Amino acid sequence: MILDDFVLIDDKGLYCKYGDFYLDPKLPAKTAVISHAHADHAISGNNEVYCTRATATIMQLRYDRTAAKVFNIVGYNQSFNIGRVVITLIPAGHMLGSAQILMEYEGTRYLYTGDYKLQPDATCEPIEWVTTDVLITESTFADPAVLHPDPVVEIQKINAIKTNILLGAYGLGKSQRLINLISTYAPQKKILVHHRIMPINAIYEKMGFTLGAHQIYGRKLMKVQDEFVYIVPPFTFDSYIRAIGVTRLFASGWKNLQVNQKDTLFISDHVDWKDILETITRTQPSQIWTLHGDGRHLKNHFNNDIFVKLLN
Repeated sequence: MILDDFVLIDDKGLYCKYGDFYLDPKLPAKTAVISHAHADHAISGNNEVYCTRATATIMQLRYDRTAAKVFNIVGYNQSFNIGRVVITLIPAGHMLGSAQILMEYEGTRYLYTGDYKLQPDATCEPIEWVTTDVLITESTFADPAVLHPDPVVEIQKINAIKTNILLGAYGLGKSQRLINLISTYAPQKKILVHHRIMPINAIYEKMGFTLGAHQIYGRKLMKVQDEFVYIVPPFTFDSYIRAIGVTRLFASGWKNLQVNQKDTLFISDHVDWKDILETITRTQPSQIWTLHGDGRHLKNHFNNDIFVKLLN
């Protein structure tokens, strides 16, 4: 039997009272199961955290001693208990170490996706599929009007840009994916990386994910026109708004983050409308609960065929 209150949202975030734990809490919690290391899902200060090794390693890099009092490192597809809830982490394909969180309680399965993607990505574990009774899915781009283009076609656009490129991207997950894509599909480009991104790159390499040739940024290098691509985090990108002699691009699935009309780079690490429908087909839920976006399009699409509940 599906419990309508199996997870609820309170001031700390998504709470499972049947196991007394939070999923990606927004405020420090006694017990947290964390899907991945992006800061909007993995905050510091939790007492006890369950997550993958990559997620813990990145959190420890970012937060140092305040990352958590206790880390419980869990491998993919290795079940563990929190109270009477059986939990299994399933690869989510979003970034290194990202996990869907499968929760089983009294014979019913609830699958929390966290952030996830279906597109191929050589810098993280590919998504795996499990069936579930309730799919608790992010709905960031759950809109029939949103269909993400092929990332290979997108990255190949930069082959036609002969100036140096200032490329804005989130430092964790997106930057590493871009290094790999550029190295593979625009190999003549010389990749420079902001110093704050380099320690994250080192974690990827240590965990067996080869990114491709790159080096730390040097100011003298960018003064030479030699098809350099300088990957920088958003705060640095914004500070270079008046940069001359470069083409400014921001890699994102969001239209409002594209910074010029001539050149765009739509590369997203989230599922689009088509991918969410594919996920529903693969996981075969009886109910869909939506988070992190607008679930109304899914509710209208399925009408009475599948019950859709908007959690936020």
